[in-house]
Amino acid sequence: MDSPDKGYRRIRDDLERYSGIKANDKRILRICRKKGIKSTIKYSNNGCTRQAANPQFIAENVLNRESSAEAPNHKWLTDVTEFKYYIGIEVHKINLSAILDLFDRRIVSFVIRDSNNNALVFDTFDAAIAANPGATPLCYSDRGFQYTNRAFHAKLEAAGMTQSMSRVAKCIDNGPMEGFWGILKRERYYGNRFTDRDTLVKMIEDYIEYYNTRRLQRKLGILTPFEKYEQYLAVA
Repeated sequence: MDSPDKGYRRIRDDLERYSGIKANDKRILRICRKKGIKSTIKYSNNGCTRQAANPQFIAENVLNRESSAEAPNHKWLTDVTEFKYYIGIEVHKINLSAILDLFDRRIVSFVIRDSNNNALVFDTFDAAIAANPGATPLCYSDRGFQYTNRAFHAKLEAAGMTQSMSRVAKCIDNGPMEGFWGILKRERYYGNRFTDRDTLVKMIEDYIEYYNTRRLQRKLGILTPFEKYEQYLAVA
Protein backbone atom coordinates (compact mmCIF):
# COMPACT_ATOMS: atom_id res chain seq x y z
CA MET A 1 0.00 0.00 0.00
CA ASP A 2 1.44 3.39 -1.00
CA SER A 3 -0.04 5.04 2.09
CA PRO A 4 -0.04 2.63 5.05
CA ASP A 5 -1.34 5.43 7.26
CA LYS A 6 -4.86 5.18 5.83
CA GLY A 7 -7.83 4.41 8.04
CA TYR A 8 -10.91 2.57 6.84
CA ARG A 9 -12.70 5.70 5.62
CA ARG A 10 -9.85 6.78 3.36
CA ILE A 11 -9.40 3.20 2.15
CA ARG A 12 -13.10 3.07 1.20
CA ASP A 13 -12.95 6.40 -0.62
CA ASP A 14 -9.77 5.47 -2.51
CA LEU A 15 -11.16 2.06 -3.52
CA GLU A 16 -14.21 3.68 -5.07
CA ARG A 17 -12.40 6.55 -6.74
CA TYR A 18 -9.25 4.87 -7.99
CA SER A 19 -10.28 1.19 -8.32
CA GLY A 20 -14.02 1.36 -8.98
CA ILE A 21 -14.77 -0.83 -5.95
CA LYS A 22 -17.88 0.23 -4.07
CA ALA A 23 -18.45 -0.67 -0.43
CA ASN A 24 -19.77 1.06 2.67
CA ASP A 25 -17.70 2.18 5.64
CA LYS A 26 -18.86 -0.66 7.89
CA ARG A 27 -17.75 -3.37 5.47
CA ILE A 28 -14.32 -1.84 5.01
CA LEU A 29 -14.00 -1.44 8.79
CA ARG A 30 -14.79 -5.17 9.30
CA ILE A 31 -12.18 -6.15 6.73
CA CYS A 32 -9.58 -3.84 8.26
CA ARG A 33 -10.19 -5.30 11.70
CA LYS A 34 -9.94 -8.85 10.37
CA LYS A 35 -6.68 -8.07 8.55
CA GLY A 36 -5.25 -6.01 11.41
CA ILE A 37 -5.08 -2.85 9.31
CA LYS A 38 -4.84 0.29 11.42
CA SER A 39 -4.19 3.91 10.60
CA THR A 40 -1.35 5.80 12.22
CA ILE A 41 -2.23 7.38 15.55
CA LYS A 42 -2.73 11.11 15.89
CA TYR A 43 0.04 12.74 17.88
CA SER A 44 -0.70 15.73 20.05
CA ASN A 45 0.84 18.96 18.83
CA ASN A 46 2.82 20.49 21.66
CA GLY A 47 4.46 23.18 19.58
CA CYS A 48 3.15 26.68 19.14
CA THR A 49 4.96 29.73 17.86
CA ARG A 50 5.08 32.43 20.50
CA GLN A 51 4.86 36.16 19.96
CA ALA A 52 8.01 37.77 18.62
CA ALA A 53 10.11 39.41 21.35
CA ASN A 54 10.01 42.81 19.67
CA PRO A 55 7.20 42.82 17.10
CA GLN A 56 7.33 45.66 14.62
CA PHE A 57 3.72 45.26 13.50
CA ILE A 58 0.73 43.48 15.02
CA ALA A 59 -2.38 42.93 12.89
CA GLU A 60 -5.89 42.43 14.23
CA ASN A 61 -7.42 38.95 14.28
CA VAL A 62 -9.63 39.70 11.28
CA LEU A 63 -10.17 36.03 10.43
CA ASN A 64 -11.48 35.37 13.96
CA ARG A 65 -11.46 31.58 13.54
CA GLU A 66 -13.75 31.62 10.50
CA SER A 67 -12.36 28.40 9.06
CA SER A 68 -14.09 28.48 5.69
CA ALA A 69 -14.02 30.55 2.53
CA GLU A 70 -16.44 31.03 -0.34
CA ALA A 71 -13.89 30.88 -3.12
CA PRO A 72 -10.20 30.13 -3.79
CA ASN A 73 -7.64 32.81 -2.95
CA HIS A 74 -9.92 34.62 -0.51
CA LYS A 75 -8.23 33.41 2.67
CA TRP A 76 -4.68 32.10 2.99
CA LEU A 77 -3.18 30.65 6.15
CA THR A 78 0.56 30.35 6.66
CA ASP A 79 3.04 28.97 9.16
CA VAL A 80 6.50 27.41 9.53
CA THR A 81 7.31 24.00 10.98
CA GLU A 82 10.55 22.05 11.41
CA PHE A 83 11.75 18.54 10.66
CA LYS A 84 14.82 16.72 11.96
CA TYR A 85 17.27 14.37 10.29
CA TYR A 86 20.32 12.65 11.68
CA ILE A 87 23.87 12.22 10.45
CA GLY A 88 25.44 9.85 12.93
CA ILE A 89 24.65 11.32 16.33
CA GLU A 90 24.32 14.85 14.96
CA VAL A 91 20.82 16.32 14.76
CA HIS A 92 20.06 18.62 11.84
CA LYS A 93 16.92 20.58 11.06
CA ILE A 94 15.12 21.89 8.02
CA ASN A 95 12.22 24.33 8.01
CA LEU A 96 9.09 24.16 5.89
CA SER A 97 7.11 27.33 5.22
CA ALA A 98 3.76 26.87 3.49
CA ILE A 99 0.57 28.68 2.54
CA LEU A 100 -2.78 26.86 2.69
CA ASP A 101 -5.95 28.07 0.97
CA LEU A 102 -8.92 27.92 3.32
CA PHE A 103 -11.45 27.20 0.53
CA ASP A 104 -10.00 24.04 -0.98
CA ARG A 105 -7.25 23.25 1.55
CA ARG A 106 -4.63 23.16 -1.21
CA ILE A 107 -1.06 24.08 -0.48
CA VAL A 108 -0.63 27.21 -2.57
CA SER A 109 3.14 27.40 -2.19
CA PHE A 110 5.91 26.11 0.03
CA VAL A 111 9.63 26.63 0.58
CA ILE A 112 12.11 24.37 2.40
CA ARG A 113 15.26 25.89 3.87
CA ASP A 114 17.86 25.15 6.52
CA SER A 115 17.29 28.50 8.23
CA ASN A 116 14.05 29.79 9.70
CA ASN A 117 14.32 33.44 8.79
CA ASN A 118 12.53 36.29 7.02
CA ALA A 119 13.67 35.14 3.59
CA LEU A 120 11.99 31.76 4.10
CA VAL A 121 8.59 33.37 4.65
CA PHE A 122 9.01 36.17 2.13
CA ASP A 123 9.97 33.73 -0.64
CA THR A 124 6.95 31.56 0.18
CA PHE A 125 4.66 34.54 -0.42
CA ASP A 126 6.51 35.55 -3.57
CA ALA A 127 5.90 32.05 -4.95
CA ALA A 128 2.22 32.16 -4.00
CA ILE A 129 1.71 35.56 -5.61
CA ALA A 130 3.54 34.46 -8.78
CA ALA A 131 1.34 31.35 -9.04
CA ASN A 132 -1.87 33.32 -8.42
CA PRO A 133 -1.51 36.70 -10.13
CA GLY A 134 -4.11 39.22 -9.06
CA ALA A 135 -5.08 37.33 -5.90
CA THR A 136 -5.69 39.60 -2.90
CA PRO A 137 -6.57 37.23 -0.06
CA LEU A 138 -6.75 37.79 3.65
CA CYS A 139 -3.42 36.43 4.94
CA TYR A 140 -3.50 34.83 8.35
CA SER A 141 -0.57 33.80 10.55
CA ASP A 142 0.59 33.58 14.13
CA ARG A 143 2.74 36.30 15.68
CA GLY A 144 6.10 34.80 14.78
CA PHE A 145 8.94 37.21 14.12
CA GLN A 146 8.73 36.89 10.33
CA TYR A 147 5.05 37.84 10.23
CA THR A 148 5.39 40.79 12.62
CA ASN A 149 8.21 42.22 10.54
CA ARG A 150 7.34 45.61 9.07
CA ALA A 151 8.79 44.59 5.71
CA PHE A 152 6.44 41.62 5.53
CA HIS A 153 3.43 43.82 6.23
CA ALA A 154 4.59 46.20 3.50
CA LYS A 155 4.89 43.26 1.09
CA LEU A 156 1.28 42.25 1.74
CA GLU A 157 0.02 45.82 1.43
CA ALA A 158 1.82 46.23 -1.89
CA ALA A 159 0.03 43.11 -3.15
CA GLY A 160 -3.35 44.45 -1.98
CA MET A 161 -3.72 41.87 0.77
CA THR A 162 -5.10 42.21 4.29
CA GLN A 163 -3.02 40.85 7.15
CA SER A 164 -4.55 39.00 10.09
CA MET A 165 -2.87 37.43 13.14
CA SER A 166 -3.80 34.96 15.83
CA ARG A 167 -3.99 35.78 19.49
CA VAL A 168 -0.87 35.20 21.57
CA ALA A 169 -0.11 31.48 22.11
CA LYS A 170 -3.46 30.39 20.64
CA CYS A 171 -2.56 27.64 18.15
CA ILE A 172 -6.25 26.83 17.68
CA ASP A 173 -6.71 30.16 15.88
CA ASN A 174 -4.65 28.75 13.00
CA GLY A 175 -6.29 25.33 13.25
CA PRO A 176 -6.41 24.27 9.56
CA MET A 177 -2.73 25.09 9.07
CA GLU A 178 -1.77 23.26 12.26
CA GLY A 179 -3.99 20.43 11.03
CA PHE A 180 -2.02 20.13 7.81
CA TRP A 181 1.26 19.92 9.73
CA GLY A 182 -0.27 17.13 11.78
CA ILE A 183 -1.45 15.21 8.71
CA LEU A 184 1.91 15.47 6.96
CA LYS A 185 3.93 14.42 9.98
CA ARG A 186 1.58 11.64 11.06
CA GLU A 187 1.42 10.09 7.60
CA ARG A 188 5.04 10.39 6.51
CA TYR A 189 7.36 11.66 9.26
CA TYR A 190 6.58 10.26 12.71
CA GLY A 191 7.95 6.77 13.19
CA ASN A 192 10.62 7.26 10.53
CA ARG A 193 14.24 8.22 11.06
CA PHE A 194 15.72 10.27 8.23
CA THR A 195 19.49 10.04 7.91
CA ASP A 196 20.11 12.55 5.13
CA ARG A 197 18.69 15.88 4.07
CA ASP A 198 17.83 14.96 0.47
CA THR A 199 15.59 12.05 1.47
CA LEU A 200 13.71 14.20 3.96
CA VAL A 201 13.23 17.04 1.47
CA LYS A 202 12.01 14.64 -1.22
CA MET A 203 9.53 13.11 1.24
CA ILE A 204 8.04 16.53 1.95
CA GLU A 205 7.91 17.53 -1.71
CA ASP A 206 6.34 14.21 -2.76
CA TYR A 207 3.82 14.32 0.06
CA ILE A 208 2.61 17.83 -0.77
CA GLU A 209 2.14 16.75 -4.40
CA TYR A 210 0.20 13.69 -3.18
CA TYR A 211 -1.85 15.76 -0.73
CA ASN A 212 -2.84 18.32 -3.37
CA THR A 213 -3.62 15.90 -6.19
CA ARG A 214 -4.47 12.42 -4.83
CA ARG A 215 -5.43 12.57 -1.14
CA LEU A 216 -9.23 12.61 -1.04
CA GLN A 217 -10.93 14.62 1.70
CA ARG A 218 -14.50 14.07 2.83
CA LYS A 219 -14.77 17.67 3.99
CA LEU A 220 -14.26 18.62 0.35
CA GLY A 221 -16.92 16.20 -0.90
CA ILE A 222 -14.49 13.30 -1.42
CA LEU A 223 -12.32 15.42 -3.68
CA THR A 224 -8.67 16.35 -3.62
CA PRO A 225 -7.73 19.99 -2.97
CA PHE A 226 -6.86 20.51 -6.64
CA GLU A 227 -10.13 18.91 -7.75
CA LYS A 228 -12.06 21.24 -5.45
CA TYR A 229 -10.10 24.19 -6.87
CA GLU A 230 -10.64 23.16 -10.49
CA GLN A 231 -14.31 22.42 -9.87
CA TYR A 232 -14.80 25.99 -8.69
CA LEU A 233 -12.98 27.42 -11.70
CA ALA A 234 -15.06 25.33 -14.08
CA VAL A 235 -18.34 26.89 -12.92
CA ALA A 236 -17.08 30.37 -12.04
